[in-house]
Amino acid sequence: MIFNFSSSKTLVALAVASSIVLAGCSATANTSSSQQNALPATKVAAVVNTPADTGSQNITLEQAMAHPDWMGNQPENAFWSADSTTVIYAQKERGSTLRDFYSQAITSQTAQQVALNKLHMQGAKNAVYSKDKSLQAYTFKGNVFVKNIKTNTIKQITQTSAAESKPQFLNDGTLAYRQGNVFFKADLVTGLTSELANLKLVKKPEGVTEPSTYIAKEQHKLIKFVALEQKNKKDRQARNELLNEQNTSIANTAYYLGDGNTVAEVQLSPNGDALLVVVQKQTGWRSDGDIMPNYITDDATIDPKKARRRVADAKEETSELVYINLKDKSQKSLSFDTLPGFDEDVLASVKKENYAREGKTYTSKKAPRGINLIMDWGFEQSPIVWNDDGSHVAIMLEAWDNKDRWLATVDFENNALVSQHRLHDDAWIAYAFNDFGWLHNSNTLYYLSEESGYSQLYKKPLNGKATALTQGQFEVSNLTLTRDDSAIYYKANVEHPGLYEIYRVNPQTGNSEQITDLNGMTDYTLSPDESQLLLKHSTITMPNELYVADAKANTQATRLTHTVSDEFLSKKLTAPKIVAVPSSHTSQPIYAKVYYPADYVEGEVGKNRKAVIFNHGAGYLQNSHMGFSVYFREFMFHSLLADEGYIVMDMDYRASKGYGRDWRTAIYRQMGTPETQDLADGVKWMAKNANVDTKAVGTYGGSYGGFMTFMALFTAPELFQSGAALRPVTDWAHYNTGYTANILNHPDVDPIAYERSSPIYYAEGLNKRLLINAPMVDDNVFFQDSVRLVQRLIELEKENFETAIFPVEPHGFVQPSSWLDEYRRIHKLFKETL
Repeated sequence: MIFNFSSSKTLVALAVASSIVLAGCSATANTSSSQQNALPATKVAAVVNTPADTGSQNITLEQAMAHPDWMGNQPENAFWSADSTTVIYAQKERGSTLRDFYSQAITSQTAQQVALNKLHMQGAKNAVYSKDKSLQAYTFKGNVFVKNIKTNTIKQITQTSAAESKPQFLNDGTLAYRQGNVFFKADLVTGLTSELANLKLVKKPEGVTEPSTYIAKEQHKLIKFVALEQKNKKDRQARNELLNEQNTSIANTAYYLGDGNTVAEVQLSPNGDALLVVVQKQTGWRSDGDIMPNYITDDATIDPKKARRRVADAKEETSELVYINLKDKSQKSLSFDTLPGFDEDVLASVKKENYAREGKTYTSKKAPRGINLIMDWGFEQSPIVWNDDGSHVAIMLEAWDNKDRWLATVDFENNALVSQHRLHDDAWIAYAFNDFGWLHNSNTLYYLSEESGYSQLYKKPLNGKATALTQGQFEVSNLTLTRDDSAIYYKANVEHPGLYEIYRVNPQTGNSEQITDLNGMTDYTLSPDESQLLLKHSTITMPNELYVADAKANTQATRLTHTVSDEFLSKKLTAPKIVAVPSSHTSQPIYAKVYYPADYVEGEVGKNRKAVIFNHGAGYLQNSHMGFSVYFREFMFHSLLADEGYIVMDMDYRASKGYGRDWRTAIYRQMGTPETQDLADGVKWMAKNANVDTKAVGTYGGSYGGFMTFMALFTAPELFQSGAALRPVTDWAHYNTGYTANILNHPDVDPIAYERSSPIYYAEGLNKRLLINAPMVDDNVFFQDSVRLVQRLIELEKENFETAIFPVEPHGFVQPSSWLDEYRRIHKLFKETL
């Protein structure tokens, strides 16, 4: 297999040294029937030679850590114009945090800046279209606009200080929109705006009540004035009820959802005659003690900034589903008890293990579980979706314990949820791969599921069995259905785990075909007329640029933007090679980027190379891919290290994205253990294949990568000679709920998992040099994490650690001076210890 990579300077052929087949995975999910028309099983490269090194001017640490404006300002938030002829995108102003907007015709290589007084005329990324596609609706600064696509005329529907949102064309041609928890409908012909529903978060007023106590009843009997006032109140109430019932000019749209609640999500049916509402108890996101002191303020005082609560303080939550019929003014709650497994004790084995440690016996029993809307990191859709004619609605739900996901529809006649698909995972349901929707021309659902071990696309008729539309050892994401149901476009890494292209599948036949072949990281947006794709594409050495291509198989893309600076192109940067490191613990290899020094010769002898392993953050993130990394500063730093003779490795350790369900969940209840094992395999590989001295290897990383640095130095102290932990997690009980509870359950249920996974419990293992770099206004990983660990190291009388604090920095550093200070310290550490 030959991969072709292109950049502005060269076209490089990629020879594949050898190939392997990714091992299959098992998932704890229900199975579906599958078709045999999917893409063929693909062998992937064990070693991929990526583009040649770029430029000729050596990169300096000062330049690498400078404000990224010098690299050029890449296009952001690009979207199509309503007529599919133009692309609109934002660009950051150099030396400022402001963004300017540009409009560029797809037939032009020149963009025009959009004037501030024209911004409301451009449309929006999440614009919606009328049924006949003649009108586009969107919001700008909280007001609603409608554009006639044929005449290119724009009508402003609202001009208020309130924020309108979620415009929606209804099947009768009117336009609905939302203002807070109030839904409106605008007749685009007459201009009349009417209120559809007003969701009130209070109890329904009781109206005039009769006296209930003895003395109150006697008062009404004895005092005529009191009795008369009571009668007048009842008369007025009865008259108002008749007026609201008989006079259609009056808005009578109040629906009461109870005190102390909040609306988590609500979707209006396309007929404008029903709402499905998700209601939750209103709970604070923090307690009074959750603060983060900011010591550098404009008035020289200490600002106690509010911070989120920790996972250890989280309490189980559940939601209420309310179906509101706007025609007969009724509202009914939907029970979760029709969902399979709604009351299962899915954590019984975990509880048993934790009880046993305390010398107790756990007895399992069934009880309703907390159930809420699915939480997806990248959701651009609602977890509630109506079909086109408004006859059915689907909702995606997830258990509070993170072990089950349900895709359910509503049986309106029997006021009940109907489970269409249950995905169970003994570890946790992914916080990605939850896209779903309805085919336009049949009552058939399509959805993503990891039940095969990889995210794949399925379809399911309401009363039929599910069918796999894609199958293979790759991950499908980013779904777009065409209007005629002829294709669902998707993004997938079919050819190689780190190479993402665009594909489409016919939902009727299951036949898939490849659309792009750009070789790198590619994302897409289908044009409103569905004839073209707007592509965002990058390679390992080149940041994102915009391309356009016809929406057809084997399309050829045309580059639209050229925003990378000449200064960046001139820098000598080392393009890493992507290798497949054999694993000692799984049948799958560990994919990794390797940066080689310019003087490195394959098979060289007589040299003992020093090396550094970088640990990417987020845990569930892929960095050994063929696109431009979000770690662009680290990319340049690694190039600098390679210039100085280091071998640098950047591993997609277990838990990383892109490699299937088993790879993702390998860290369940044991964060830090599989990853450290993978780092050990990386060191072993470098010793065997890159002449690296195993006594001259260091490691570093930030956030999750900082946590991994701790775990490696504390639990495998002979693996590395030194390490730098940046903005690091030290105790997972102090991190947030949404991320941590998936992997480690909740601390009140599974303290064993937290103790097994938190570096602070292993600090006595430190015997090598450690640098801790801690930002002080980090509202993601709190500064307190580092403070607690430092105190623990002091009490353990450790001598070989140092701490650098960064008083003005959040989790992701902002100031170039802070970046430079941080990486000077890291660079110095490796120079002194390796």
